[in-house]
Amino acid sequence: MKKYILTTGPALANEVPLQQVHSEKNIYRINGAHGTIADVEASIRNIRSQIPSASILMDLPGNKVRTARIETGIPLEKGKTFSLASGQFNYPGFYQHLQPGMTAWANDSVFEFEVVSADPEKIVFLSKSDGVLINNKGVHVRGIHKNIPFLFEKDRQLIALANQYRLDYVGVSFVRTPENIEEARSLIGADTALISKIETIDAVEHLNEILPLVPYILIDRGDLSTDIGIEKIPRFQKYIIDKALYFDVKVFLATQVLKNMETKPIPTIGEIEALYEIMKSGVYGVQMSEETAVGRYVPECVALLEQMNQEIMREEIRI
Repeated sequence: MKKYILTTGPALANEVPLQQVHSEKNIYRINGAHGTIADVEASIRNIRSQIPSASILMDLPGNKVRTARIETGIPLEKGKTFSLASGQFNYPGFYQHLQPGMTAWANDSVFEFEVVSADPEKIVFLSKSDGVLINNKGVHVRGIHKNIPFLFEKDRQLIALANQYRLDYVGVSFVRTPENIEEARSLIGADTALISKIETIDAVEHLNEILPLVPYILIDRGDLSTDIGIEKIPRFQKYIIDKALYFDVKVFLATQVLKNMETKPIPTIGEIEALYEIMKSGVYGVQMSEETAVGRYVPECVALLEQMNQEIMREEIRI
């Protein structure tokens, strides 16, 4: 295991100083989906003030449709309808791509909705889930993105910021075609490495064309699961890793690697077994998301990654 992508947030880089967990293996991720451009710039400055030589990844939000301007959570009740104004999405034209009967998945497939109607004023959904829908949560409808711009305006502003600060990496989200890579590459500074995130079925289907264009990919299992179905993740994960290794492209793996450690000081045995298999699969690194951004046990989480890495290295030496 070569690298650990650690997402910064209220926990890491704020409550937990970077010096407490820092090593040369760490890449500090800023999730561009959260906060304003000014907030993201403040995060860059915060990281550099603590570790001037820190490797930083700017993760673009991409053309993921998200809820916006929701001040208080919207209660969801199975079998009941609710509505969102067209302006309550980060992409106001979302309604144009919807038809009655379409299925939408929200908040990494925690919620399922059926589209009842969509017009310039509002979108009406029938909820098939109970819960509360809050601000800045993804709302995914399969098969509609061919006519949605690849880069939203915020992506372009974040790329400009990454260029200004000469960041080490930019993560390009919701790649679907090699043309998407070429569009992003034309905007990103030559000294910044591009990480193509694989989180759509289209990207999987175009792997042979995408992989020769990039030095790194990141498999985002959360968003990919909304596109293919969560039961298919193990099979697709293995396929993508094997294909990337064939093309000599370095692979990062993300989403719920150590989910239990958001709230508890140790992982589940299932997470340890899965992490072992991940590290043995040839991946270049793993990404911590909520585990370090908002988790309660950040130092323990980072220490565990290295403990597992050392355990595997000792095993390989014995073999």
